[in-house]
Amino acid sequence: MEAVTRRLPFGLSRVVAPSLLGFALINGSTFAFDLLLLTLFRSVLHWPVPVAFTVAYLIAFALSFVLNRALNFRSHAPVGPQAALYALAILINYLAFILGLGSGLAALGTQYHVSRLVAGLCEAVYMYSVMRWVIFRDTDGR
Repeated sequence: MEAVTRRLPFGLSRVVAPSLLGFALINGSTFAFDLLLLTLFRSVLHWPVPVAFTVAYLIAFALSFVLNRALNFRSHAPVGPQAALYALAILINYLAFILGLGSGLAALGTQYHVSRLVAGLCEAVYMYSVMRWVIFRDTDGR
């Protein structure tokens, strides 16, 4: 990611941290996986929206934690405290963005994929900030 960010045009190399680019790639992939699971749970299995959001979310965020810890932030701190902080962060994220915003928009009539995309944009900003400056702070945003 460092090599890629060094080559960004328009002075973006001075603004975009390599960990931001890594986060975008990892979490973009896990978000797509989340949407795939959401579609399976909601449209195929006909689960209620909050249940489908919750199960898809938990699976995707577990994958995100493992990939970001190992590949993006390359943290060597003890995993236990990081996992506890991550669990707290995703609980806050879940209540505010998934159930609050995502389910709220769906309840107002927004198509559930659209409501999940809107919630996903908000959670991306929150989760990157928490991962970089709280959970994986031992890596200094590498």
